[in-house]
Amino acid sequence: MLWTIGEPGRLRQGEREAIEDPSNVVFVSVASAWEAEIKRTLGKLRSPPDLVRQLERKRFTPLDITLAHALSAARLPLHHRDPFDRMLIAQAQLEGLTIVTRDRHFAAYGVALLPA
Repeated sequence: MLWTIGEPGRLRQGEREAIEDPSNVVFVSVASAWEAEIKRTLGKLRSPPDLVRQLERKRFTPLDITLAHALSAARLPLHHRDPFDRMLIAQAQLEGLTIVTRDRHFAAYGVALLPA
C-alpha cells in the first residue's frame, strides 16, 4: 500500500503492473491503514497524513474487517505472530484474494501471493 503511494520504485515490475492494471480490483485492508497510522503517529513509519485521499487517487478499494475475518484471524496457526498480517491472511483466505507481499511467512498459510 505505502510503496504504491510513496515509493513505487520499490515495487517489482509484476507487482506494479498488477496493481496498476485497470481490470484488477485492488483492495487495501483497513488493517493495513490502521497499522500504518499507528506506526506513523509513533514516528516509526513515514506515511502520508492524507492516506484516505491517496488511496482513493490510486483507486484502491477499502476492505473492511468483518466478524468472520476477526474470528478466522484468531484461529490461524501461529506461523506468523503479527496480528495485522494475520488479519490480511484471514481476509485473503475468506475473500479469495491475492496478497502482494515479500514476507516469507505468508506462504505457510496457502494464500495466493504476488510475487509467487
